[in-house]
Amino acid sequence: MPGVRPGPEQEPGADEPVAAAAGEPDPGPAEAPVEAAEEVPGEAPGEAPPGPADPAPLGVGRTPTGVPDVDARLDRLADADDLPVSSHLEVYEDVHRGLRDTLTALDRRPGPPAPPAPSP
Repeated sequence: MPGVRPGPEQEPGADEPVAAAAGEPDPGPAEAPVEAAEEVPGEAPGEAPPGPADPAPLGVGRTPTGVPDVDARLDRLADADDLPVSSHLEVYEDVHRGLRDTLTALDRRPGPPAPPAPSP
């Protein structure tokens, strides 16, 4: 196109591979530079990340409720982090049962005495 000049960024033929001189071995394809592995919190440097079949903690934070029975049950959920998936159901059912029992106990606590029935 008139008025448009090629920029200095790339010379013609720069995309084409350079042939090796006679008698020199072919260097083969260029390799991409190796980048440093990104550090993951909670893992030691140089340690391989867990594979798809390895148990790995989710790292979900938990705020204490202030109710010791409930906090103990929620702490039990962390046990699933170190177990294979096939064992998670047992932990979840145990925690659910304990939380349900704690809620049921709230209904059984004696409250103030009922007011006397009105006389006819």
